[in-house]
Amino acid sequence: MQTRKGQSIEDASMQMIDDEIGSHEFDSMEWPIVRRIIHSTADFDFADKNKIVFHSDAIKNGMNALKAGCNIIVDVNGVIGGMNKQNLKDFGNETICNISKPDIMKLAKKENKTRSQVSMREAASDMDGGIVVIGNAPTALMEVIQMVKEGVTRPALVIGIPVGFVCAAESKQALSKQDIIPYITNIGRKGGSSPAAAIINAMFKLVRAESSRFS
Repeated sequence: MQTRKGQSIEDASMQMIDDEIGSHEFDSMEWPIVRRIIHSTADFDFADKNKIVFHSDAIKNGMNALKAGCNIIVDVNGVIGGMNKQNLKDFGNETICNISKPDIMKLAKKENKTRSQVSMREAASDMDGGIVVIGNAPTALMEVIQMVKEGVTRPALVIGIPVGFVCAAESKQALSKQDIIPYITNIGRKGGSSPAAAIINAMFKLVRAESSRFS
């Protein structure tokens, strides 16, 4: 009963979002993702087509990677906390977050870098063919972009929506300007763990919907 009640509340919330937004410019694959971001933040600014950016291959690559059981590398544990654990279990995806490892802290201090930068470098091999999800640390996103440019790693998708005032908007702009890997990002200071996790949850839902159509 509790599950059905929770689902009915979610369905009602999604319907309210649809009703309030009305017509929009997103396609049939983008809108479920944008709608879930709005659901996780109650922020209708994300419905502005000019404020969220999808690389043309982002959703396809992300769905294929999730179906294949790819690694999901995150900047903070809060992103993992927002993910649907049943999805991770069903598809065999491992979540990786190195930010709190003692060795990372020591190395960051030694190299005079942020823990976020060092934690991304530590996960370079795990990123290959995986999905990188960054909701908080602009320095993590900038490091991933640099690693991709260096040819150190090649993720299937980078979801980069760090929140904040220092370098957050700039890091997202840098992600949208590179053309090596697909990405999902947004314009400006808004972002965070909740919308970052919401994007992954939405893509899993698209994967399940696709599977049901062909079953």
